[in-house]
Amino acid sequence: MLEKQIATYRQIVTLKDGGQVLLRPMTSADFHLLTDLFGPISDEDLRYLHDNVRETAVIQNWCDALDYRRVLPLMALVNNRAVGQASLHFQSGPARHVAKVRIFLAQDFRRRGLGTKMLNVLIDLARKQNLHSLVAEIVADQSKVIKAFQTLGFQLRCTFEDYFMLPNGETRDVAVLILCLRPDIDEF
Repeated sequence: MLEKQIATYRQIVTLKDGGQVLLRPMTSADFHLLTDLFGPISDEDLRYLHDNVRETAVIQNWCDALDYRRVLPLMALVNNRAVGQASLHFQSGPARHVAKVRIFLAQDFRRRGLGTKMLNVLIDLARKQNLHSLVAEIVADQSKVIKAFQTLGFQLRCTFEDYFMLPNGETRDVAVLILCLRPDIDEF
């Protein structure tokens, strides 16, 4: 999919409780939406993110360095409020056929089907980018998140022991799940 097509992408999804959410790519003007999304983040949630989203400089850098060829961040919006963000992180070189997936949802939008909807959109966008696989790295003690990814077809491929270090120095195992976007087909 060309960068222009990505920039104009919009989809309205209906949650299982009937709520409607607009999904669109993040833009460089989304700083305030993102700071509002991550502002009330719990200490527990923050422990599992790759970046300290409480630091506004981190979010400002996301906006300033936005490049859809490297990362495709998808925003979930309700009445001009960001309620979620999911992203495809494209790889390069020998892994250029693979993207990593990340997702974060506002507390009040969890368990309503939004995560599933966002991941399905990312899967569709990844297929349009001709990717072969998506990879999700999930801290192993988040069993409900792992199960949700498996429901969408991701398969647990391995677990890395002590791979993720929390801010306090404790380590956690990480489950690596992969979704094959191009099934192997033996033809004769």
